[in-house]
Amino acid sequence: MTFRTTVILGLCLGTALACAGSHDLSPQRALPAYTQECAACHTAYPPALLPAESWQRVMTHLGTHYGSDASLDATQVQAITQWLQSQAGTYKKVRNAPPQDRITLSDWFVREHREVRPELWRHSSVRSPAQCSACHTQAENGRFGERELRLPTPAR
Repeated sequence: MTFRTTVILGLCLGTALACAGSHDLSPQRALPAYTQECAACHTAYPPALLPAESWQRVMTHLGTHYGSDASLDATQVQAITQWLQSQAGTYKKVRNAPPQDRITLSDWFVREHREVRPELWRHSSVRSPAQCSACHTQAENGRFGERELRLPTPAR
């Protein structure tokens, strides 16, 4: 079964990274199974944005993955879990597991997005902080710098 997820892993991994500079979080070599399964439903979040223990819990509970059944076969789970853990927590701001293992609830994400007005999160093209690519044009490539940031036009 493919990675069916409405994941609000709370993870708009990149929206969080709207600070100055080029935030390239793309893994050195993306695991094809991760990209195929996870990106079927949401941004294939850079593993660097969560610590290893968070990824372990996420992968252990795929049957109830943030309200969706994202079950995979045991071989896929093992391969993806190992890959995630090998790349986990390497973003310099990741220090602790966020509440509910949601990137969007991590201290650094909240801090980076503190100036985002609540109505932007409700914009029809955004819908939640987990929709990184709504504002970060290179989110699919693991890039979240200001140069790649395009905020949606407010509705009139």
